[in-house]
Parts: sequence; structure tokens; C-alpha cells
Amino acid sequence: MPDRMPEAALRRVPRQARARDKVERALAAAEDLLEREGVSAITLIRVADEADVSVGALHQYLPDRESILAALSADYHLRHEALMDALVADLVAQVGESEADPVASVVAAVARLYREQTGSRALRAGLQSAAQLRLAREHKERMVAKVHRLLEAYALVDEADDDRVARTVFFAADALMHEAFGAEEAGDAALLAELETLLRAYVSAHQM
Repeated sequence: MPDRMPEAALRRVPRQARARDKVERALAAAEDLLEREGVSAITLIRVADEADVSVGALHQYLPDRESILAALSADYHLRHEALMDALVADLVAQVGESEADPVASVVAAVARLYREQTGSRALRAGLQSAAQLRLAREHKERMVAKVHRLLEAYALVDEADDDRVARTVFFAADALMHEAFGAEEAGDAALLAELETLLRAYVSAHQM
């Protein structure tokens, strides 16, 4: 997992390259375990063994199952946010082009991420710790801000507006995306199409 470190979820942040490599290897091993065997497989000892890292070396950064799961959640959040940043930058650059379609682009890209990150579904299906819930809430607030920037670029909201419209768009999309991938690994294509219809209608209402 190069160039990603979910620092907010770690007991201590590794500063030396060797220590950061150990944490990255441990999280990669934990993600692989999660996808293969589910949440119950995640323990400090098992993750350390899979990553070929000593328990003592890992404990100072990820002391237990809750901290490992919180770090995995935070890493998934970083991926979603990086994707959204790239999408917003690309779509903002296309403003004014008739073929630019922010709704289809965002839904397709986020659906692709959900399809690839099967471990994130296992995390959502299990009980979440207080740390995971806090990190998820912080992630969602950052995502709302990114959606607001995109809506602003398309003149659907003004810079001075509150985030009510962006919040509605994000949380509606987030809930339906979870539902679409809740039962089908590839996502429910019909439900994803309905999500596009819903977002188009809502966005169109704010263009009038």
C-alpha cells in the first residue's frame, strides 16, 4: 500500500521508513485476511504472522483488533477521498463541455471502487468500534465538502451557500451505494441506474 498511511487511526505514527514499511505490510496482510476470511480472522497475532512482522514491533502502532479494523477503515476512506479529489478536478476542468456528465462519472467511479474493495463490505457488515464510527463520520464530512465543490463548479450552489444540497446528494448516494453492493458483489446495476435517476432529478431541480 505505497504512499498511504492512515495516521489518524494509529496509536503511534511511524516516522522511520522501516517502521512505516512494517505498518503498511501489516495493513496489506490484514486487508487480504479480511477479504479471504472476514472480520473474525483479524487478530494482532494473525496479522503480524501474515505480514512477517513481530507482534512487539506491530503492537506499538496497532495494538489490537479494533485498532487494525479502524486503520483499515481509515485506509478505505483515504482511497475514496483520493478518487473523489481526482474526479472533482477532472470534472471541474470539463465545465462548459456538453459531454461532461458529473452524475454518471461519479456514480460509475465510486461503484468501481466498491467493486474492487470487497474488504470494505466486510467491515461495514461487522460491528464497528467507536473509533471506526468516528473516522467514518469525519470521512463523510470531508466527502460532503468535495461534493459541494463539484456542485459549485457547475453553478448548482454558490460558494456562500451552506452544504445542505451537497449533504443531501452525498448521503443519498452513500446509502444507495451501500445497498447496491450489500447483496451483490458486482453491485445491483438496476439500483445504480435508479441512483443516477434520483441524483439527476435532484440536481435538475437546483438548476431551475
